[in-house]
Amino acid sequence: MNQATTAASGQAIPAGGTAFGILGAISFSHFLNDMMQSLMLAIYPLFRLEFQLSFVQIGLITLTYQLTASLLQPLIGSYTDRHPQPYSLAFGMGSTFGGLLLLSQAASFPMVLVAAALVGMGSSIFHPESSRVARMASGGRHGLAQSIFQVGGNMGSAAGPLLAARLILPHGQRSIAWVSLLALLAMVILTGVGRWYRHQHQQPKKDTLQTDTHLPRGYVIRTLLVLVALMFSKFIYMASISSYLIFYLMHRFGIDTQAAQYHLFYFLFSVALGTLLGGPIGDRIGRRQVIWVSILGITPFTLALPYVGLDASVALTMITGFMLASAFPAMVVYGQELIPGKVGTISGLFFGIAFGLGGIGAAVIGQLADLWGIEAVYKLCSFLPLIGLLAFFLPELHKQKYLPH
Repeated sequence: MNQATTAASGQAIPAGGTAFGILGAISFSHFLNDMMQSLMLAIYPLFRLEFQLSFVQIGLITLTYQLTASLLQPLIGSYTDRHPQPYSLAFGMGSTFGGLLLLSQAASFPMVLVAAALVGMGSSIFHPESSRVARMASGGRHGLAQSIFQVGGNMGSAAGPLLAARLILPHGQRSIAWVSLLALLAMVILTGVGRWYRHQHQQPKKDTLQTDTHLPRGYVIRTLLVLVALMFSKFIYMASISSYLIFYLMHRFGIDTQAAQYHLFYFLFSVALGTLLGGPIGDRIGRRQVIWVSILGITPFTLALPYVGLDASVALTMITGFMLASAFPAMVVYGQELIPGKVGTISGLFFGIAFGLGGIGAAVIGQLADLWGIEAVYKLCSFLPLIGLLAFFLPELHKQKYLPH
């Protein structure tokens, strides 16, 4: 029996093995989830024309979606650490389904915000629980598992603008309802994953991977604060690209909306490739090294971006996306190793912070773009990767070993 069948039937994976079938199911579900969610970014021009929105209002859509997700994710992760909910993934996807249906019928800006909140609630359940399943199925290869899980989401985010360009923009707002059918497919897949998840909790406890470091509480808190600062650099800069690259290219180079969306796809595709490599490289050389290089290393490219032509801009955003994306899988696993036994809490906290920073960044950048112009904002954001210098203060976690529960 292959692992894809195993996921659907709820049978256990042999001890010590990496459950690639489960990781594939989670990654594909992440692909569908983030492809549907990224439609909101890609169809901003449509809603801006339909409802006469300002940049601030566009930022508020992103803020509503991402804050809904960010505020709930740590709470959900903490709760499911203590009370596992195998079928929560399918339930969360149902919220996304409802949000997309409402988005397709929204007749006012407040209705768009409610739809964004429903999609955000689905995300608040999906990300911490999927990250937990990825670790359960990793067989000890935590960086690889986290990358496989996350790359599905990045590929989905890259595909979203293409779907918008091919389906939503030509056929209008109502066509979003067809996209919501993908949520039903994801619910079927995640129900199978839920059966496997439930079966794992019915098995006798096996040895689990823990670190042999026992850092003082104060040191752990300081390390988490450094990680949050690094995440601030990463996700605020990512928000400037993912939410406003289309408008930046249209304003500066005079290209049309569809062409700008293809350039956004190139950036998001490079983000997916970087995500896929970040985890396995971290397994080999250490999470700290990956975090350091991925954030600080993009500084020359971000500083050059506001001053180059169209072709060079596309190349630089692709290089930046590739390098910057490799940091987050390493950060998540680093946090899970820093505080063993709190997988859901750490996953929820990190994904929640990521979504919250993205939402706040999108709103603030939108307001600054209205005041100063989008080009001035890109010049300001180009200095954010210098915060990567703080990675120097991350401790090198000791080598791992297996310890019994």
